[in-house]
Amino acid sequence: MSSSKDYLEFILEQLSSLDEISYKAMMGEYIIYYQGKIIGGIYDDRFLVKPTKSAKQMMANAQYETPYEGAKEMLLVDDIDNKDFLNKLLNSMVDELPAPKKKK
Repeated sequence: MSSSKDYLEFILEQLSSLDEISYKAMMGEYIIYYQGKIIGGIYDDRFLVKPTKSAKQMMANAQYETPYEGAKEMLLVDDIDNKDFLNKLLNSMVDELPAPKKKK
């Protein structure tokens, strides 16, 4: 199953006050970038983020879910209607994520 463009647009609207949000379509799903770093993605119309220390603290009761078979587990963001929460979540996570790899 793939994610809908409507769900992607909703999540992007929720994150619209953040600078440097971008996405990349990948096999019917969407990878979400913040400040050039992969923060998570949209998989089967679910917003999943990498399980950084701050994300786990902010969403202590979040479910771990796999974006697709064979992938590492990520945290399900279920409070997608709360823009302030989403902004705080991504801002707390970004410094914990590795810098993007340089292309050769």
